[in-house]
Amino acid sequence: MPKIRLSGRVVGTDDPNRAARARLLHLLFAKGWDIYNSNGDQQITLANIEKKIVECDAFVFTPGATLEDMFKAISIFVGFQTRDRNLTGKPTVILNEDESWNPFFAVLAHLHRLGTVQQDYRQYLLTANSPEAVIQTLELAAAKGIPDAGRHRTSEGKIPDREEPIPDDYIGSACVFCSASLEEPSYLQDGEALGKMLAENKIGCISGAGRSGIMGAVVKGSVSAGGWTAGSNVPHIIELEGLPDGLSRFWLRPDIYTRMEVMIENSDAFVIFPGGAGTVQELLALMIFRHQKHPIMDGKPVVIFNRLNHAGLQFWDPLIDLLSDMCNPGDFVVARELEDILTAIQPGMHKHRVRASEFIQAT
Repeated sequence: MPKIRLSGRVVGTDDPNRAARARLLHLLFAKGWDIYNSNGDQQITLANIEKKIVECDAFVFTPGATLEDMFKAISIFVGFQTRDRNLTGKPTVILNEDESWNPFFAVLAHLHRLGTVQQDYRQYLLTANSPEAVIQTLELAAAKGIPDAGRHRTSEGKIPDREEPIPDDYIGSACVFCSASLEEPSYLQDGEALGKMLAENKIGCISGAGRSGIMGAVVKGSVSAGGWTAGSNVPHIIELEGLPDGLSRFWLRPDIYTRMEVMIENSDAFVIFPGGAGTVQELLALMIFRHQKHPIMDGKPVVIFNRLNHAGLQFWDPLIDLLSDMCNPGDFVVARELEDILTAIQPGMHKHRVRASEFIQAT
């Protein structure tokens, strides 16, 4: 029988989403689905999330969107974008009866307009307004299929053999989460300038190890200034994006979640530059760790770079609006000038290393 995974959980007898979830469970069972996480009590970690994707044939998200739910939903979307073979033909439906998912959709629509999300998210994260509509949407998706993300192999995927440790005179390392597709010259200049700034201040530069876009510019800036650079990537994304030259250290990982894990573990601060769905995914992961009081985030600043662009827009406004209702003061800071980034991250430079053990509680 086909298997479907539910997200979300019911909290107590008075939870307003209790009746909708019960109705949804009934309809799915009646249609022949085996249901994973029906009670909302299964634990998801960065180490096992890909396994959860492999074992299911479809995914349904329920009302009452949380940071954890949004992380999982955008992770599936990023998987479609990066042609994760384990997601082939597997539909995702979001039950949005209470409209709690609207701020999340607003972020993706904004990034689509800015060009860092090239796909229309509505073709991959399908929405429904009732449990009955969820069933209809699943059946329609099975008949129509899931669109190709429109990305193609551009690299042979040669893996660098680099294991150079961070120099002893460095005060720490900063991870830059950013776009590998955005080619707006001003943002590329900012990325290169940030990489140089990190190197000049004895701060290592960790990234997703993409050759193109801002990601490539940040690495280029650090390397050109003689800096230590490290990154992590996965084989099928390397074939799409290539790898930058000059990496001092590289961590090959099997999926985007363990890739994210090693980057977080080895960083002392995080900078959120203009990016796409993957950058949103990474920021949500940081916020979830923060809220769980996980030691992997102890004392590590998170800085969102939100300067005005050439059109007079602040890149991350919709995301900051979303987080303002879900995060606490001090969970992150917003910088509008490059120099403010350095000031914000330096207090986190103490080169501590904590491994990520458990991540997202069952939702």
